[in-house]
Amino acid sequence: MIITKFLFRVVVAGGFWISYAQQTQTDSYTRYELLDPSSQSFRIIYDVSATTPGANYYWNTLRKGSEHKVDEVIDLFSGNILKWEIVEGEVARANGHVNAGEDTEYLQIELARPVPPGGEARLRIDKTYRDPASYYTEEDLIVFDRSLGIRRNAVVLPRGFELIEANYPSQVNIELDGRIVASFLNDGVGAVPYKIKARRILSRTPRKALDPSPWPDYKPTPQGRDKSKARLDYVLNQRAFQDREIVYFLQQPETNSFRLYHDYTEKRAGVDKYINIVRKGSKASNPSAMILDTGEKLKVETLRGSQIQKKGIELENFGEDTEIVVIWFDPVKEGGTTRLRIEETYTDPNRYLLFNNELIWDRSFGRNRNTVILPEGWYLTVNSIPAKIKLTEEGKIQLDYVNARPDNIDVFIRGSRR
Repeated sequence: MIITKFLFRVVVAGGFWISYAQQTQTDSYTRYELLDPSSQSFRIIYDVSATTPGANYYWNTLRKGSEHKVDEVIDLFSGNILKWEIVEGEVARANGHVNAGEDTEYLQIELARPVPPGGEARLRIDKTYRDPASYYTEEDLIVFDRSLGIRRNAVVLPRGFELIEANYPSQVNIELDGRIVASFLNDGVGAVPYKIKARRILSRTPRKALDPSPWPDYKPTPQGRDKSKARLDYVLNQRAFQDREIVYFLQQPETNSFRLYHDYTEKRAGVDKYINIVRKGSKASNPSAMILDTGEKLKVETLRGSQIQKKGIELENFGEDTEIVVIWFDPVKEGGTTRLRIEETYTDPNRYLLFNNELIWDRSFGRNRNTVILPEGWYLTVNSIPAKIKLTEEGKIQLDYVNARPDNIDVFIRGSRR
């Protein structure tokens, strides 16, 4: 989660008042699709959220030393194509990008709507670079060697190539068309000098669905697994692409309560609600929600037991003690997506409490990015899972967790009063 301050100045230009602000963004994800090795080119699909309040433009820096071709820019909320042009730094500065370099080119994108206060404008930029310094052949190998400053990345090999080397811990998966993809989350403080090598698969059979009979004596079980208990039906989701974020603001531990907000993107056309099932032993209060794309405040309901059935909501493992928070919104349009920010206060004495005059937090995180902020007047003494640690603007301790693995992490925190 990126928490920033905005720097504003106002000047007079041509008789009009123009507001300038330092450009800010969040949720960046880049997918590099390596094209035919002889082309030394790769397609870049870049997802990013512009967060500068009131901004009408977003500027994407075009890297020096690369030949670039822009194909299109999409507004992810509506699915519509946006207007863009390539401009010099001087033009970008005149239009509001105060940090634009004089000798740099920018992709200047006209946003579908001004960025709402506290919201964001989500974009997908589709472009192609030719860069012999980053993508080249080395005898019978292809090499992708590039400094990647974005925190979430994926590199897709050309069809018919196998991955034989990656210098940074990476997930590897195969796509439906047979291409191999390596992806990673960068939880460091700088860019990753990412380098992968691949070679052509000389003799290969066409990819097909997993054989349901891996051994002659295989007999299906109700679980769909063989006698070895291997997860034959396991489907790997690319961790780097997942874009959920949760920030926990711990209140004083005597209350057993914490305020949180959860950013979530609904991508299924026709869906008109988000359901949050409250954990057993927890209590949710003061829920609220907004659409980050537009700033629209949404209707929120807390339902329990039979109230859930009366609303026509079907749940697995339903019981009279089941509690859910429902956020209602207009159905997602075909080709579009809706980004939600859901806020609520949780009270959970089983996971957050005061014990022997110490703050105790013991809770599992399933998402790839989570942040915990300690309450006023407390300092950190124990943290079980590695995290980046810093002070907030208010002087509170903030811990940022990045989990690149597809499993939960059990976070244990202990703190003492100052």
